[in-house]
Amino acid sequence: MSTRLNGAQPYALGLFRFVIGLIFAIHGASSLFGLFGGREPEVGAWPGWYAALIQLVCGTLVALGLGTRIAAFLASGSMAYAYFVVHQPEALTPVGNGGEASALFCWAFLLLVFTGPGAGAVDRLLGARSERGSAEESRREPATAVPA
Repeated sequence: MSTRLNGAQPYALGLFRFVIGLIFAIHGASSLFGLFGGREPEVGAWPGWYAALIQLVCGTLVALGLGTRIAAFLASGSMAYAYFVVHQPEALTPVGNGGEASALFCWAFLLLVFTGPGAGAVDRLLGARSERGSAEESRREPATAVPA
């Protein structure tokens, strides 16, 4: 049983990455463009507009699995900032200060920083192509210089 579960781990991680990234991107789109009942911040307003932009961009990158570790690191940091600067001064615990989503997103993205994107990531597809190209290059005979 554990062998089957271990074999499914990259796929479960890939699904986790996709869902977390998608929800984060939707949250950013909601905040940035007023979609899904969100309120649009004034363009360039600190920190709301920048936070929404980070959520949209990093969430999309994480969902696609493109630059996952870097995007997840930025997303995690933005959520840590949101928790400690916006929510934590209101009350000590996330339940009391409304910071549950910020705390959960922060830890979920931090997990992706250390685990990587899992299966189905664009990075892995691009990496497989470049590895195939490198393997084909190394199989070719090196060009010899023709004396003039």
